[in-house]
Amino acid sequence: MSEGQAWMVWLGVALVLVAIETVTVDFTFLMLAGGAAGGAIAAAFGLPPVVQAIVGGLVAVALLALLRPWLKKRFTATTPPQIMGAAANVGRSAIAIDRVNPAGGQVKLAGETWSARTRGDDIEPGEEVVVDSIEGATAIVRRAHVVGS
Repeated sequence: MSEGQAWMVWLGVALVLVAIETVTVDFTFLMLAGGAAGGAIAAAFGLPPVVQAIVGGLVAVALLALLRPWLKKRFTATTPPQIMGAAANVGRSAIAIDRVNPAGGQVKLAGETWSARTRGDDIEPGEEVVVDSIEGATAIVRRAHVVGS
């Protein structure tokens, strides 16, 4: 191989490392591919193979130390799970439409009329309640406590 083609070898190594990265998705092989690209650039300028290897190694180490941690943090950030459906109503306040007791009743919850029951208290129409849980299509509610009383 002539020295004029060394950059193609480095580029080939970089492409193989990128292909491996697509399987691992850990950003390690991507940083090594960046180092190989650095070696390819050094080879394109006609630098000796030892200098090409040093440049490739330094670029790879710099990318691993500086860029990889930022990428990992950015792409592996987790978001809290979104609660959907009836379970999203737990903790919400509602208004009793009629008397709600352990036997049943109805509340207005998120703009909809829900069957409801309590675990003990009788709640009068118009009182504010808080949803403790959802059992099937029934909201289990308790009297909302007024702050300061």
